[in-house]
Amino acid sequence: MRFGKAAAGGTAGVVLAAAAFIAPWEGMKLTAYPDRLAGNIPTVCFGETRGVALGDSYTEDECRVMLARAVTDFRGSLKRCLPSLDRLPPSVQVSFISWTYNVGAGAACRSTLVRFANAGNIEAACNQLPRWNRAGGSIIRGLSNRRGAERDLCLGAVR
Repeated sequence: MRFGKAAAGGTAGVVLAAAAFIAPWEGMKLTAYPDRLAGNIPTVCFGETRGVALGDSYTEDECRVMLARAVTDFRGSLKRCLPSLDRLPPSVQVSFISWTYNVGAGAACRSTLVRFANAGNIEAACNQLPRWNRAGGSIIRGLSNRRGAERDLCLGAVR
């Protein structure tokens, strides 16, 4: 399925929508902690790991700014391996950006999901999202729920 430029939302709107979608799934912690599902990587705010040291602390406003910047960065990384990202419906973009934020740009760009999306098969790409429900080799209920919500959001635009 192909989408034209008319289907795409403005970048700023998509970034804001993605941040709003991501925030409740990640939760906000103002002081850095070792994330046990991510190999005890120091994590803060809405799941931020880049440049974080245990004990770092931030305000709610700083966390929201950090999330917006991170979403912008992850969107840019995803766009490098999925050049048509901006031409996809905004809800598809939000679901793919949320997933990329959670699994990392490297994993996202090497995925079958991106391969399907680059081939123009967005429905098949959306249906790949539930496969990404594991951490440390185990199925995680919260990840299953998140992937289901991402898939529903994604498929809502292509069915």
